[in-house]
Amino acid sequence: MAHSSFVHLRTHSAYSLSEGAIKIKDLVKLCRANAMPALAITDTGNLFGALEFSMACAEAGIQPIVGCQLLVRRASERGGNGQVQHVHDALVVLAQNETGYRNLLSIVSDSYLGVDTTDTPHTTWERLAGRTDGLLSLTGGSTGTIGRLLADGQGAAADAVLAALKAMFPGSLYVEIGRHGTNEERRIEPRLIELAYEHDLPLVATNDVFFADASMYEAHDALLCIAGKTYVNERNRRRETPEHRFKTAEEMRALFADLPEAVDNTLVIAQRCAYMPEKRNPILPPFKAEDGSSEPDELHRQAKAGDG
Repeated sequence: MAHSSFVHLRTHSAYSLSEGAIKIKDLVKLCRANAMPALAITDTGNLFGALEFSMACAEAGIQPIVGCQLLVRRASERGGNGQVQHVHDALVVLAQNETGYRNLLSIVSDSYLGVDTTDTPHTTWERLAGRTDGLLSLTGGSTGTIGRLLADGQGAAADAVLAALKAMFPGSLYVEIGRHGTNEERRIEPRLIELAYEHDLPLVATNDVFFADASMYEAHDALLCIAGKTYVNERNRRRETPEHRFKTAEEMRALFADLPEAVDNTLVIAQRCAYMPEKRNPILPPFKAEDGSSEPDELHRQAKAGDG
């Protein structure tokens, strides 16, 4: 059976807590039903599903691409209640090899352990520096730093950030274009494409997947309300669109008919990311009993005695 000509590189499973609405097994089934040769998982801020995803993909004959949508601290703003609100932008990173995977583990762990417990787990540009070997990055589209700077009319700042990212991910940076029907995407896309050409960077087409099909849109919207403690009829709250679904290769080819190279590059990226984590038995420190008993015997003795 011929493979499809597009690979999803930005998908959120149910491990994107209170955000993604597709179980990993269902995500893999969608990929297999659409004859996609590979699939990336990019849950927001975590790698909780990486091993389960890799095993499920391997069993289905699909190449798993392990990644993460990192949250990068952009700024602090003072909200209407006078409290400081932290603002984060998206940066999608994919592991190309074991070095990249280990770096990604380090970055994600640090995003939880290296921040205040009251803050959203996140990283910073400073903490990313020196830990990008083996990682391939997508710029984040309209939700990335570059996209948001362009939307704010800060073209020079967006140019500077792209140059810094190019240096941080040498030969492994792609300018991400998404078309989910939002005004912001339409407004910034021409300049995003220009920046890619000016910096001699490749484009890549993505669809930020949160649910399986359009019939799940309203249920997913309710999920976002629950997560954000808001109501469906509120205006100033997080919203996605019915386009944030698992699209077919044919849909993506039609959507990006004017930028076929951006779709082609999803296959190139899949070829460049050839690593998956494997199951390992737990590695526990050795325990020496005073009387020379074996570990199982000592464990049995203490369990029976109620020690420890």
